[in-house]
Amino acid sequence: MSFRSLFVILLLLSACSPKTEYDLIIRNAMIYDGSGAAPVAGEVAINADTIAAVGKLENAVGKREIDAQGMAVAPGFINMLSWAPVSLIEDGRSQSDIRQGVTLEVFGEGWSMGPLNEKMKQEEKAQQGDIKYDINWTTLGEYLDYLVARGISTNIASFVGATTVRIHEVGYDNRPPTPEELERMKALVRQAMEEGALGVGSSLIYAPAFYAKTDELIELCKVAAEHGGMYISHIRSEGNRLLESVDELIEIARAANIPAEIYHLKAAGRTNWHKMDEVIARVESARAAGLQITADMYTYTA
Repeated sequence: MSFRSLFVILLLLSACSPKTEYDLIIRNAMIYDGSGAAPVAGEVAINADTIAAVGKLENAVGKREIDAQGMAVAPGFINMLSWAPVSLIEDGRSQSDIRQGVTLEVFGEGWSMGPLNEKMKQEEKAQQGDIKYDINWTTLGEYLDYLVARGISTNIASFVGATTVRIHEVGYDNRPPTPEELERMKALVRQAMEEGALGVGSSLIYAPAFYAKTDELIELCKVAAEHGGMYISHIRSEGNRLLESVDELIEIARAANIPAEIYHLKAAGRTNWHKMDEVIARVESARAAGLQITADMYTYTA
């Protein structure tokens, strides 16, 4: 058989091979994969809610196809500090975020939508603003299930708020919890983790959150650590006691054996700007010692 004949046969076989079918193919896209690498031209194939293939998909067909015309295609963005737990009750379409590419809302920086007791539910009802809603849940997991059952565009997740757990048992008193109260607080964290919470979140710059001492937070974080969770914190001070506040987060991570993240790291006030180099040095030192300490920042002044 001549080379020409073989080439023709292979070409015919290739033409006869069935095309792979996908639910959706986005063609002619500039693909950003989230790694920080430069974009590449290609296609993205999707089946149901799963990215099934990425690249040059010439031997593929989509039940539906979109010509991106060279526009950017990227994984969904994560709103890692979302304050949409109430607005999503009103309008689950999440128009303000979904149109910016956000596909995951993460709640729970200090406060969370559960666990709630009856007094907390009454207070929440009394303080509702323009958005009115019935509180048909008690635990954090029940709230998340409630949102999903109503129908929402985005994925959702939440930390359990250290403040919420404290109010549940101690109220707004400026005092440590009793041993019995602390055990109940730990049980609430355990239940939240079993229901899918990401970990414990604190916002120690606000009342009544800053009534919690370090040892209280360590005990709550130990429970989260047992379930593979992490600790996030709007730390106790971003100004004059910035270094001490970073040290506290590192201490909590070490004592509870839990990953910890400084939320919106900053040095507030000109007199504190010089502290940022020392903050970074302390974080890097903790990481070198084996602790999983991370930080995030926002790209605007606040």
